[in-house]
Amino acid sequence: MSDPHTASDTLMLTGAWVVTMNHGDEVFAPGAVVVQGDRLVAVGPLEEIRSSFRPQKTKDYPQALLMPGLINAHTHAAMSLFRGLADDLPLEEWLTSHIFPAERRLNRDLVYWGTKLAVAEMLLSGTTTFCDMYLFAEAVAQAVEDSGIRAVVGEVLYDFPSPNYGLPEDGLRYTAELMQHYIGHPRVRVAVQPHAVYTCSPDLLQKSKDLAERFGARWVIHLSETPREVADCQKRYGATPVAHLNRLGVLKPDTVADHAVVLSEADLEVLAASGAGVVHCPESNMKLASGICPVTELLSRGVPVGLGTDGCASNNNLDMLGEMDTAAKLAKVRQLDPTALPARETLALATRMGARVLGLEAEIGMLAPGLKADLLVIDLDQPHLTPLYDPYSHLVYAATGGDVQTVMVNGRILVEDRRLLAFDLPETLARVRELSRKFK
Repeated sequence: MSDPHTASDTLMLTGAWVVTMNHGDEVFAPGAVVVQGDRLVAVGPLEEIRSSFRPQKTKDYPQALLMPGLINAHTHAAMSLFRGLADDLPLEEWLTSHIFPAERRLNRDLVYWGTKLAVAEMLLSGTTTFCDMYLFAEAVAQAVEDSGIRAVVGEVLYDFPSPNYGLPEDGLRYTAELMQHYIGHPRVRVAVQPHAVYTCSPDLLQKSKDLAERFGARWVIHLSETPREVADCQKRYGATPVAHLNRLGVLKPDTVADHAVVLSEADLEVLAASGAGVVHCPESNMKLASGICPVTELLSRGVPVGLGTDGCASNNNLDMLGEMDTAAKLAKVRQLDPTALPARETLALATRMGARVLGLEAEIGMLAPGLKADLLVIDLDQPHLTPLYDPYSHLVYAATGGDVQTVMVNGRILVEDRRLLAFDLPETLARVRELSRKFK
């Protein structure tokens, strides 16, 4: 056997379990991962890794599970400011009578601190990457830069004036400038994000898609979220929202359809043929009584599906471990089939498939050599996680965000022993409490 590999900047993390979520679904018990700089250089059985590497530093977690960081594929981070502001309402009333009016009072400072609050919640509960659609996207991106998390961000585009960029025609210019600014950034990517078919004209949808293609970016849109949206689109355009986008030529492999709740058989086939991805947001859709995304039907047709929390105003938390539990159980209830969306498949939605939906599968979503070092440590030394027979079962049905012990993004530890190291949490809480008075 060759001498162990030694490097001055390597870190080895060991655990009772390593759940890789790689394409072979390998699990090592016990296992280890080796990080060098911002990347994983080795993942495997503990003794094999120990015999092959002599790291500069080792962190042992003898009663813990190591896994890829969770990917929240759809949220509106700064809506943490609106948590509890308007509850128990239909989507249309919630949006037009409460959220849109509150958003007209937003500014860059509010969005920055609201995003940092959301990032704190996400990091502490194991999310290492999120896809954000919101106003003042440069403030969202700045919060991502300052906090160390990874994100795909984008300015929400409407046919009506925005409190950020003003007139609709300026939204595309604003997005293009943001995309240009973040080219090559190690943790921030920018997507083009028209809000929905009922808030964006066909012209805006096509122009925004052209912009996304020019930059090779994801094109993200709320799609077929409610029966009313579908009925209104059929009345206005003579087609379902899915068929409408397909007719406009914007439904392509780089399209991300958020929610996708109300889908006909024809819609399912069109989505599958297009190569577009879908993001399932079960708790938000339940709370707003929008319906249930037909996840298993999409997956059976080869449509990639990620998992998202949506924003805190319609969920009301950002705990992806809880979201997995809801997603798995909701699929079983919908189909009256206990085998629907099993735990391992559910975990894939929040890791490697979420990465695929966002176009990040070459960087994150698995623990594998060469990928970015985005991972988390789950503390198994808990009554509700003892004993452990199947790690997938525990991660989906038993673990909570409070079990997250350590979080690493891009090779940097941002949470350690449940303490947020990335930035000053007390300062963020104080600023948000002060700024939230604007909405009382």
